[in-house]
Amino acid sequence: MRDRRWHATSDTFSGEPVRADGAGEDGAEDQLQAAIDLSEANGLVVSPYGSLAYVWIDNAEHLCRVSDSVGRAASLAPGDQVAVRFEHGEGHVTGLAPRSTRLSRLVGARGQRYEQVVAANVDRLIITTAAARPKFKRGIVDRYMICAQAGGVEPVLCVNKMDLVKHEPAELEPYRELGIPILLTSCEDGRGLDELRQALEGRFSVLAGASGVGKSSLLNALEPSLDIETQEVSNFNEKGRHTTTTARLYAFNNIRIIDTPGIRKLGISGVSPEELAFYFPEIEPHARACKFRDCTHTCEPGCAVLEAVETGAIPQQRYGSYLRIRESMEG
Repeated sequence: MRDRRWHATSDTFSGEPVRADGAGEDGAEDQLQAAIDLSEANGLVVSPYGSLAYVWIDNAEHLCRVSDSVGRAASLAPGDQVAVRFEHGEGHVTGLAPRSTRLSRLVGARGQRYEQVVAANVDRLIITTAAARPKFKRGIVDRYMICAQAGGVEPVLCVNKMDLVKHEPAELEPYRELGIPILLTSCEDGRGLDELRQALEGRFSVLAGASGVGKSSLLNALEPSLDIETQEVSNFNEKGRHTTTTARLYAFNNIRIIDTPGIRKLGISGVSPEELAFYFPEIEPHARACKFRDCTHTCEPGCAVLEAVETGAIPQQRYGSYLRIRESMEG
């Protein structure tokens, strides 16, 4: 049986390697006129705004206009490496380098959904949740873990607001068994902040999670000069407000991190329902032993996954998460 601990990337999904550069089966992105070699890039996208983007060039942040060819080729994301040309004092983004890794999600209404790249060329995804207010949401955690693996990014689980509870959430146990790095933090009493800083130093990371879990507060605690706006969680429904409205890159003390807007639902991009089981490390080895190759692992006879759930080899909460995510994909 294969190692059940977390693997950040895979070369076995659907018999094809995972593509982190965003190219489709026909390699369309590689053929775009706006595509450039990495050596041609002279800027790093800090935050995109449609036809405009803040870009870091020569130790300064510039507001640049995105050329039509780049806009048609791909929506820019924080972390993108781009070519910028200046004309009459105005910067123009004219090319986009291939992405080594990416984090993306599905957005839009049903039937008109499309992929939105949230961050590019990052090393780590800091999946941020709260021990309380709002309560731990393993559904969001599991979806982010799939997005990390699909994009070739290492996941780290950060459980914030530990000052509100006496013990760590019991839901963490399956993730510890998978070998996911787990950080327990509090902006109120400072616990875990040194460990979080160590996890971020020398890395290019993304901070992501549901609204209200304290992502902006964590950044302010690590670097008070950022002075990012924060909001209290509602006592009525335990939902946070979207104080961060667009993804943005911050750099300080050998740390580069992209703060993303809080979300309550995450559509997974680039993974089909048939592939989903292979993104659950504790389910994947059992899925290979099923009687039918097209087994959905929901009701079929001879399903090795269902047998493993009954014996406890697969945690019930993780299997339940698989069912919910698969149902949402098929719906």
